Amino acid sequence: MSHQTPDRLHRQALEILASIEGRTLSKKERAQLPQQAMPAQDPLVRRATMSEVTYGYSEEQARVEAMRCLQCRNAPCIAGCPVRIDIPGFIQAIEERRYQESIGIIRESSLLPAICGRVCPQENQCQANCTVGKLLKDPFQSVSIGRLERYVADIDRRDSGGGVPSVKPETGKRVAVIGSGPASITVAADLRREGHAVTVLEAFHRPGGVMIYGIPEFRLPKAIVDDEIDTLKRMGVEIKTNFLVGRTRKLQDLIEKDGYDAVFIGTGAGLPKFLGIEGENLVGVFSANEYLTRSNMMKAYDRSRADTPIFQPRKVAVFGGGNVAMDAARTAVRLGAETVNVIYRRTRTEMPARAEEVDHAEEEGVIFHFLRSPKRILGDEQDRVIGIECLSYELGEPDESGRRRPVAIPGSESRIEVDTVLVSIGNDSNPLITRTTPQLQANKWGNIVTDENGKTSMERVYAGGDIVLGAATVILAMGEGRTAAAAIHAMLSR
Repeated sequence: MSHQTPDRLHRQALEILASIEGRTLSKKERAQLPQQAMPAQDPLVRRATMSEVTYGYSEEQARVEAMRCLQCRNAPCIAGCPVRIDIPGFIQAIEERRYQESIGIIRESSLLPAICGRVCPQENQCQANCTVGKLLKDPFQSVSIGRLERYVADIDRRDSGGGVPSVKPETGKRVAVIGSGPASITVAADLRREGHAVTVLEAFHRPGGVMIYGIPEFRLPKAIVDDEIDTLKRMGVEIKTNFLVGRTRKLQDLIEKDGYDAVFIGTGAGLPKFLGIEGENLVGVFSANEYLTRSNMMKAYDRSRADTPIFQPRKVAVFGGGNVAMDAARTAVRLGAETVNVIYRRTRTEMPARAEEVDHAEEEGVIFHFLRSPKRILGDEQDRVIGIECLSYELGEPDESGRRRPVAIPGSESRIEVDTVLVSIGNDSNPLITRTTPQLQANKWGNIVTDENGKTSMERVYAGGDIVLGAATVILAMGEGRTAAAAIHAMLSR
């Protein structure tokens, strides 16, 4: 992906607007307008900074991109949105410069537009259904819904501080929300809007969940998450940090002793998986979760003011091909690694990471080793990592995920010299709540079992997000939260 400066992209958008001024465009002409690229920092500059990589659209870019929307009557994009935002409605408002109305449309369904516009995989959700992408026979040429959502959300943050949703009269009902990630924030906001008293119980010292500890500053500035948490507080939501349910208080005690009328569990999936290969206990091997938490939440990259130390990498291997793997690899670059290698046993086509994140990683110098998988991690006499041994693979028939299954090639071992290994092959759910609450049903992976409304096996207890789905996305967690909040409100209103 070639780098283009913000000024150049802005001028191109101005030229397009000038060429069509005063004209009513046909649907064919709209579809043929060029998709607006996202302005971004120069790769050589951003390698050394944690500041946000992308700048966001200019007003002219946003209007050109909004004009690409065909305003389809059946609105297939909405069907792809887990929280059912009126996408054509908010995009048309952008085209017509009605920005406050645009953000108002989004906030009817989503409390986190500035976050979702940055980190959600729109290409696999709303944009996957876009008619423009289908007409052009290229899903990556769909209307850039996420970028437009970010644009109008950033205007709202700049001009009005994000606003505060209205709250109905107090109902006298009390709800405990465990965790403060996207599912929990959605539940807390929706139930507070209905007038219920809501208390968020967060195990860490800082609220925000995976948006704080998991996603790097260069992809999601923490000030944006803090703004959304502040919105909850201004709505009257109480937030208690350093509160570990299962230790500080058992789940059933929240209802039986503390008097909460309902509980929502949104604790996410933060327990890292490992491969179980030789050498995983060597010095220099970390889960990507730990590495990112130290960097993101405790500012380990700022060595003069860090709240925690972090291993100084020189030559890094990252195992995995998802967004967390990309975040870990790109963080290692910014922490001064000379080389960063991503080891992935399929090809780029099968990678679950967002294409944009892979592009950015490549621009920043990350080296990808496709169709290879680690066989063992090598150490020296001090038990420190000195390298990895990999097997090469070829792709066979599709597996249950629909992706072609990687098949090892016997005798294809090869070595890569590294001193740091970051394991990013997925996460499980923390078992603390289920282990201390025997009546709460969980599946074999530790995910809490719920019905279609988010209700668990316990009365008055609901759950949603990654603790139910396994590791998913911000917007899917929000969709789960919205469903559970509606069910909790209906239960409390009887």
